[in-house]
This record gives sequence, C-alpha cells and structure tokens, in this order.
Amino acid sequence: MRVEIWSDIACPWCYVGKARFEKALAAFPHHDRVEVVHRSFELDPTRAKDDTGPVVPMLAKKYGISEAQAQAAEDNLGTQAAAEGLAYRTRDRDHGSTFDMHRLLHFAKAQGRQGELIQALYEANFAEEASVFGDDERLVRIAVAAGLDADGARTVLGDPTAYADDVRADEREAARLGATGVPFFVIDRTYGISGAQPAEVFAQALTQAWGERSPLTLIDQGGAAEACGPDGCAVPQS
Repeated sequence: MRVEIWSDIACPWCYVGKARFEKALAAFPHHDRVEVVHRSFELDPTRAKDDTGPVVPMLAKKYGISEAQAQAAEDNLGTQAAAEGLAYRTRDRDHGSTFDMHRLLHFAKAQGRQGELIQALYEANFAEEASVFGDDERLVRIAVAAGLDADGARTVLGDPTAYADDVRADEREAARLGATGVPFFVIDRTYGISGAQPAEVFAQALTQAWGERSPLTLIDQGGAAEACGPDGCAVPQS
C-alpha cells in the first residue's frame, strides 16, 4: 500500500501531522508493507529565493491580526508540537522560499533518503536557530546529515532546473486531486486526508484502506500458459 504526503517545509502543521501519521503507522500491523512518498507543495510558489523575513509579522499581515495574536498562535503550535515529542521554536523563526528544499527532496528520493531529509529539514526549520532560507551551504550540511553526498546536493542547488519539473509535477497533481492546502495525505489513491488529523484518524484510514484493497483477479484463457518460475521454465511440447 502506498501513502503519498503533500507538504511544505514552511508548514508547521505538516511537521506536526507527519509525527501523528507516523505514530499511527508504527502501530499499524502491516506497516512494513506501506510505502510512504513525500510530494512537493509550496505554500508560496512565487516567493523569490532571497525574500526572507520573520514569521510573526508575516502571520499578522496575512491573517489581519495583531502581532500579539500571531505570537499566541505560534505558542499554541509549540504546545501542539510538544505533545507529539517535537521541538518547536516559538520565537524568532523566519520564513522564505522552499523551492530549493523541494528540489533537494526529489534528489534525496532518487538516493533512497527522502524520509531522512524531510525530517532533517523540518527539525532545522522549526527547532534550530540557524535559518534554512537563502543559504545553500546550510542546506548542504542538512543534506549531509541526512546521509546525502555533499557534492551531489551542492550540484542540485547550483542548477535551478535540477528536479524543478518534478516539483511542479507534484504541485499539478495536488491540484488535480483537489488539495488546496497541506498536509494532504492520499492512501492508495483511494482516501484523501486533509490536515494534521489525530493519530486515531490516520489509524482508522490505514485499516480501512488495507481492508478494501481489491484482490488480484487472474485471467485464464482455458488453461495455464507457459511461464518461468523458481523451478525453471516450461519446455514447449511439440
């Protein structure tokens, strides 16, 4: 069974939702037969690479609230994150373009390290002091910590076209599936789950999707045709 997760590194609910989903997945009896794929979704795809700024004033402006209210929302997110065992800095975080991070995640997927990198990026953005925005060498160090080759990561970051089509394809697919925000979870292209739902919701969805998988239908045109197997290949009879 495959679970696809559309998310953005700048999205705190994606950080929390990932932890809740993984809690449900760890308790799922068939977890070793579930493939998890992380897909790209930029909250602001028009953002320039060098356009960075503090989170709280941005939230206040975006939602038409006071900075005190925006800070209270950040404090609430910190509480929600802590309940999932996640570190979360509620003060002095910044925000910016995540396009290069998504390109790196596709590079990591090709290297079999996507899960490690997305977790490292989340922790770097939400729990660590150094910014992840506008600093290629900072991203290279994060990639190396996730098990990727430094030169390979540096090459990807130095070429703005590398994996760009993969990012845009993910975003088009999200739109096709009706996702207007993240996190957005799709289980076996049958169930869609929007938002950082409680672990119990994910557990129920995994169980239901597993139980409703269609069994394989064999087509036999009047008898088994020749085939190869563990004992060798059928010998044609004259």
